[in-house]
Amino acid sequence: MRIQRYNVAQAFNISDAPASLEVLGYFDENHPLIPKRDDKYVFEWATLRDLLAFLTDPSGDAFYLCGPTGCGKTSIVTQAANRLRWPTTSMTCHGRIQVMDMIGRMVLVGNDQGQAVMKYVKGPLAEALEKGYLFILNEMDLMDPSEVAGLNDILEGASLTIPETGEVIKPHPEFRFVATANSNGAGDTTGGYQGVLQQNIAAMDRFRMTQVDYLVPEVEKDILHRAVPQMAQAGPLAEKMIAVANRIRKAFSDTEGAVDTHLSITMSTRTLIRWARLTQVYQGAPNALHYALERALLFRSEPAQAEAILRWAQDEFGQNWNSEGAA
Repeated sequence: MRIQRYNVAQAFNISDAPASLEVLGYFDENHPLIPKRDDKYVFEWATLRDLLAFLTDPSGDAFYLCGPTGCGKTSIVTQAANRLRWPTTSMTCHGRIQVMDMIGRMVLVGNDQGQAVMKYVKGPLAEALEKGYLFILNEMDLMDPSEVAGLNDILEGASLTIPETGEVIKPHPEFRFVATANSNGAGDTTGGYQGVLQQNIAAMDRFRMTQVDYLVPEVEKDILHRAVPQMAQAGPLAEKMIAVANRIRKAFSDTEGAVDTHLSITMSTRTLIRWARLTQVYQGAPNALHYALERALLFRSEPAQAEAILRWAQDEFGQNWNSEGAA
């Protein structure tokens, strides 16, 4: 695949980027592994700047994005890869995942004669390493730290030897390794992310890091209007929804506060969009905002916490809370 450079301001529609700034990317726009484009996506410049700096010149590092659930850690990577036409493979972690799941395994397949034979099939990491793709390891802090340590040689740029076949894969110059997680590798400090594990300090030393947070209200409002166009004609509805979301997020992250203000759930941008969409779905029904919020978030919260969230929503919306979804 042919390499080319892209102007950042034009490719990402970022006015804050220097007009002459360019980054590395690919030429072929038809590769099947290029992530699907979301034309409504809004890039946040601070995080994008760190990501593009890594993609252009990793200098021997891998890249680690940490932040709360639903804040856009994976989406900023995949949408950047789309604009740069960078083929991408990925895997999402869980407590039983192994490094060999990423590299590949011997599997039973049928041959041309209809016979069952054993064949080695490369995993998404080996494919990315060999062909110069971007590999995303989602939720890395759910993975057993002893397994993560098995990635150390690859993260340092060493060749990969496939024991089953004897093949040696030399890292492609454009191979990039990106991990996302809710924690910074030191374990969960909020108590809200079950299964998060403290990672090996030697493995974490292979990463440069950036922290991702929820978007500022102005950007999140733009996202809501793009995702649910009716919101743009609904007065201050989006602003009030975002205000409720930010009160929930603050209570979720406030682990040192009073017991009755700390929440064990939060409202991600993903959930906020769901609330907005459901409000439109149930437009005209009695108390559409309340009804939609229950289905977007409250039914998975503890009763006392749901009551607290409803009080905050009533505070923000005032007399419009019990309306038919208008604000």
